[in-house]
Amino acid sequence: MLVRDGDAGPEVFMLRRTLSAAFASGQYVFPGGKVDGTDHAEELEPICDGLDDDGASARLGLERGGLAWLVAAIRESFEEAGVLLARRADSAEMIRFDADIAGPMAEARRSIHAGDRSLADLCREHDLRLVTDAIGFVSHWITPMGEGRRFDTRFLLARAPEAQEPLHDGGETIDSLWVRPADALDRWRAGDLQMFPPTVANLEWLGSYGDADDALVGAEDLGIPSPILPRMRTDADGNVTGIAMPGEADYNDVPLPEFVFGRFR
Repeated sequence: MLVRDGDAGPEVFMLRRTLSAAFASGQYVFPGGKVDGTDHAEELEPICDGLDDDGASARLGLERGGLAWLVAAIRESFEEAGVLLARRADSAEMIRFDADIAGPMAEARRSIHAGDRSLADLCREHDLRLVTDAIGFVSHWITPMGEGRRFDTRFLLARAPEAQEPLHDGGETIDSLWVRPADALDRWRAGDLQMFPPTVANLEWLGSYGDADDALVGAEDLGIPSPILPRMRTDADGNVTGIAMPGEADYNDVPLPEFVFGRFR
């Protein structure tokens, strides 16, 4: 979640996934994706501000590999939103996308997304350091058992750089907006914005804070959030009728699907 302060409180940047996507088509989401092999590159650790892999893993509740999660968050935010959480080695401020660098950064965004170059290459070329120590950990969701595709997702939080303007890529994402969490939730209830339950829950959490700094402190105070594992409600014929969330009265009564012959049923 990339956040900034608006006139009426914090705003978060959201993207709409293309209607042709195999997963989450048309949904409004935060920038994100999966950790890939390049995010684990040993050459990245020396250019990550304030955290090594041990520190990042402890922050995210992992035995190892935590730094790659944060690097992936930075890379995906750059690929999907055009926002780079990085600073020059001789500066304490986030890099500015001024006229002389806006073009090269737009090209780098495309080439990194295409796999033609790496984030490490970009950092070496422009003497950049990745701002991994300013990313908060907000929630941890795991897709219900029985779903064909399951995801283990950590929702992270960072202040968007003031001198960069995010924008959807026009391919995987077809629209984007800055929005107050309360307004996004109102539009979701009205059927204007399609969102999955984890997105809704994270907007509800973010909307409880008066500004971006308070939200970042709130993320720090959370420590390591416990995983949230929804369960699928089904009828007698096995058809999904809804989702049971931890804390709901009948959550423990919702049976888990059986795993038989390599599949859930």
